[in-house]
Amino acid sequence: MQLAINVQIPKEADGVGGKVVYIDTEGSFMVERALQMANGCVAHLHSLSLSSLSSEYLDVDTYLSNIYYFRICNCTEQIAVVNHLEKFLEDHKEVKLIVIDSVTFHFRHNFEDMSSRTRILSSMGQKLMHISESHQLAVVLVNQVTTKFSGGISKLIPALGESWSHACTNRLILYWEDNQRFAYMYKSPSLPSVSAPFSVTQDGMCSVNYNKRQRV
Repeated sequence: MQLAINVQIPKEADGVGGKVVYIDTEGSFMVERALQMANGCVAHLHSLSLSSLSSEYLDVDTYLSNIYYFRICNCTEQIAVVNHLEKFLEDHKEVKLIVIDSVTFHFRHNFEDMSSRTRILSSMGQKLMHISESHQLAVVLVNQVTTKFSGGISKLIPALGESWSHACTNRLILYWEDNQRFAYMYKSPSLPSVSAPFSVTQDGMCSVNYNKRQRV
């Protein structure tokens, strides 16, 4: 949800001024929470005092209306929406971000043929990669984790397996440590593997030294 708001930050404030396609497979998208984040973003933009900033970027309703929301109830709907994205984006060229939250949910259970699941996910990943490149936009896929036991030791691993993780260009892991939230860049062709602490406030995700000019 934070990304769905941040992608709309205008170019005058070093953003991209885009819109977002949000594919919700778990029913976890909360309009009230998105509204809080939009209010935080507007307050941040106000603090910059940019004379060239259009008034539409200071209206929280604009941020909500720029989120194209799809509620997905099963894997068939998820596949269908991904297949429809190409046509949708031809009519909505201002979209700069696609979020699937989560790509995992409908593929973790009720799949007896795991090879079929692998093929479907691979095809979905290739379509999304093509869309990202051809439309010059970002695709963010939220995965879940599961516990794997080996030699009496438990380990958290990606729910869809390591092979699916390799389909992503950048892989970011969010975790807790000593009551502090961290984001860890696990895999990237251009960024170092480092951790960064963050906090979650009413305004959204922020750096641990949050003030009006520091936002994630």
